[in-house]
This record gives sequence, structure tokens and C-alpha cells, in this order.
Amino acid sequence: MSESYLTRIGGLIRDARRHKAMTQAELAELLGTSQGAVTRIEAGKQNLSLDMLAKIGDALDSEFVSVGHSGPQHLRIVGGKQLSGSIDVKTSKNAAVALLCGSLLNRGRTTLRSLARIEEVNRILEVLSSIGVRTRWLPDSNDLEIIPPAQLHLEDIDVAAARRTRTVIMFLGPLLHEHPNFQLPYAGGCDLGTRTVEPHLAALRHFGLEVTATHGFYEARSDRSVNPSRAIVLTERGDTVTENVLMAAARHDGRTVIRNASPNYMVQDLCFFLEKLGVRIEGIGSTTLVVHGRSQIDVDVDYSPSEDPIEAMSLLAAAVVTDSRITIRRVPIEFLEIELATLEEMGMKYDLSSEYTSANGKTRLVDLTTIPGPLRAPTDKIHPMPFPGLNIDNLPFFALIGAVAEGSTMIHDWVYENRAIYLTELTKVGARVQLLDPHRVMIEGPTRWRAAEVVCPPALRPGVVVLLAMLAAPGTSVLRNVYVINRGYEDLAERLNALGATIEVFRDI
Repeated sequence: MSESYLTRIGGLIRDARRHKAMTQAELAELLGTSQGAVTRIEAGKQNLSLDMLAKIGDALDSEFVSVGHSGPQHLRIVGGKQLSGSIDVKTSKNAAVALLCGSLLNRGRTTLRSLARIEEVNRILEVLSSIGVRTRWLPDSNDLEIIPPAQLHLEDIDVAAARRTRTVIMFLGPLLHEHPNFQLPYAGGCDLGTRTVEPHLAALRHFGLEVTATHGFYEARSDRSVNPSRAIVLTERGDTVTENVLMAAARHDGRTVIRNASPNYMVQDLCFFLEKLGVRIEGIGSTTLVVHGRSQIDVDVDYSPSEDPIEAMSLLAAAVVTDSRITIRRVPIEFLEIELATLEEMGMKYDLSSEYTSANGKTRLVDLTTIPGPLRAPTDKIHPMPFPGLNIDNLPFFALIGAVAEGSTMIHDWVYENRAIYLTELTKVGARVQLLDPHRVMIEGPTRWRAAEVVCPPALRPGVVVLLAMLAAPGTSVLRNVYVINRGYEDLAERLNALGATIEVFRDI
């Protein structure tokens, strides 16, 4: 083994021993070796056989020294501490996803500023690169430059990357005007039950797109002679459905009316971006959009997406569960007003700064300072609604907040078939969560949190909820396989550490 590799292994072994509150002498006794040997191992000065690595893994009750693969990423959290300080909200994950798809409409150079560098974005970049799009992060920044080829090579699409994200279905709207026949791999992403693609397909039929599912692919055929003859009425007010139709309408040289459109934050960002491409849109922020498209779009465009209200809610929940006073800067207040009103009913107090504008020139921001204090359960159930209602992605954080409030809180997640089930993972860290049915949970608070080792739920927001609960649990917790969190949050552990948390990122060896 190389010296640097031994040093890395030694550091992991030392950290795991300390988290077990074990001395070097105690570990040496378990291994049947000397304390000096353990000292050399932890200093990276001792060659290690596979047998010895396995023994160390058994002694420390930790899989981080399992052998044979680099393994997933895990978090070790020392909880029970209050947080303090200030933190900026990063730009929106969901806006980034929509804008990356929207860049396919443009034959010119697209530069997206302060983009979230997250796994979901990485998967889309892999897909874009595989079909000939040149992408590069500008030096020392989160600014991404996107240059399309003269012709996309859809036959070369990176199937593995495409299947790790649901976003690929949002390629349908941008591609249907250029490609009479193409195929896209089935979409993946969070494991939240069956989310039908039928609303997408029904809406895009107005532009002549027909899609059949065969052998793991969407087979798409586009009849360019078909154009919307009447208003497109969406059967669900979905964010991605609205975005898909917006992108199809952007390249339709005519007027498209979209009714029951989502006016949510990522849809508004896409609208602002399309306006920069020369597409005229009436009704931004409402449920009726009128799009005046362009048959060709070839402009060099520069756009900054707005801040992420779901990340802002995550940070707010972190403050509540740890009973902390922190300042969350750059909060997109328009998209958190219902959540804050609900929290006020539960007894929460907070201060808001004067409003200012995001870098996109449109979105209203504030700085929010949390004020610690007791909470009480709400009198009614908490449930999501399309914007301007309580955001579906913010609902899981209310399960966490309900767990620290006095009384019974019912969470009704009517949108997803099984996300509420994942909230029962909070029982592993001490919460009292009763699953009433696949859509409803009852939470009894306040909670006496306890440290635990938990495999991260395979859904983004419930995974973060478990992580934040571990911040409140005295002792050392381990959250295993946090890829799903990295899909939606950039450097979350490091940023929480800057507020006083103790979160260590580690991998299996």
C-alpha cells in the first residue's frame, strides 16, 4: 500500500476509534496486537493486510474499512449542539435543472451564473455532453458555460446518467421541434412511488408529439405540422409539466396559451430565462401563461437563477430542531410566506430584513433571523398545495418541526404514494411517528432525540430531515449512503459545520 493511502486509512481508523470513545490500548487488546502497532496504523506507518482491515472493522463496528470498493459517501454527526451565525441560501436546484434543459432551445452560448454544483446537475451535464453539448465550469466559480453543437447526437446519449434522473423527460419539449424521431431512456431520480408522465405527454400532443414506452425507452415521434389550435389545459398543475410545455411553446412560431400552469419558483425562473432568449411571455406568476414563441433562437445569453426556497426551509428547520438563533440570508420570501405563516401559528418568532432583489433582477429576497422558543402543534393538519400554497417539497420539514412541538401534528402528503412512509425513519432517532396510511403520519412532540446509525432514505427531503434530526440528537450518529442528499444540496455538511455543527464526511474503503 502507498504511504498516502495508508495515511488516509489510518486517519479513518483513528476517527472511528475516537467516536467509539475507545483508547488505543483498548483497540489493541481487541485486535490482539500492541498499542504501538495501533499508533503506527493510525499514523499511516504500518502496512495492513486485508485480514487486519477486516478485524479493525469488526472491532470498531464500522463498515468504513470494508474492502473491495470505494463505496458510498456517509456522514458522521456529533449532535446536541446549538448552531449560530449566518448562512447564504444557494441558488435553486430545480431552477438549475429547468435551465439546463432550456439551454437546448438556444443555438447560441448560454452562461448560467452561480449554478448549484450538485449531483442532479452533474447527471444532466453528463447527458448533455454525451449528445455533443460542450459544457464547462468557468474558473474559480459556479458559472457554467453551455455551447450546443450544430446537430445533437441523440443516438449517443449516456443511458446510465439519464436513468439516474427524472429530468430527462424535460428534454421532450426542447427536442420535439428539431427531431422528428428520437428516444430517451426511462427516467429515475428519487424513489417516491409512481409519478405518471401522462400529463407531460397529453400536453405535448398539442405540438404533434407522440410517445410510446418500449424496452426502457421513450420512443418519440414529432409531427411538425401539428400546432396548438386552442388553449392547452394541464390536467395537473405540475412544475415540470408546465416547464416542458413552456419549452415546447418557446420554439413554436405563434401564440400558445397554457392554463392551470404552475406559477412556482422554478417555472418563474424558466420564464425569465426564456424572455432573455427573446420569447415573450404574459402572465408570469399566474396560472395562465401566454407564450409568443420564436421558430429559431440563436443568442448569447447570461442568466442567474434565483435562490432556493426549499434550501431556505431546510436551514430554517435546522435552526428550529436545534433551538438555535441563526440568520439565513437571501431567502426568496414570496415562496416561503405560507410556511412562515404556518410556523407563526405554531408559536415561532423570527425577524425579517427589508426586501432586496436576486441577481435575476426579479425575485424578492430577505434575510431571516430565527428566534428560539417553544412551539405547539398546529390545530389542523399540514398539507401541501400548488403555489402559492405550502410547497410539497417543504412538507417533510414540518414532520421534523412537529417532532419538537408540544402536541400532535398530522402531516398529509397527498401527492406522493409513499414519501410519508420514509418519515417514519425519524423513529430511529427518537421521534414518535405513527404511520396512518401511505399518505399520512401523526407526530407526537416534543421529542427526546437519541443518536443512531441510519441508512439514508432513498428520497431527497426525507433524507435531509433525518440528517437535521441527528444534529439535535446528543451523541454520535451515522447517516449512511447520502448520495440522494448530494443530488439536491451543495456542500451541506461543510456549510452546517460553519454554523457550529460537527459533521464528518467519510467513505467506505
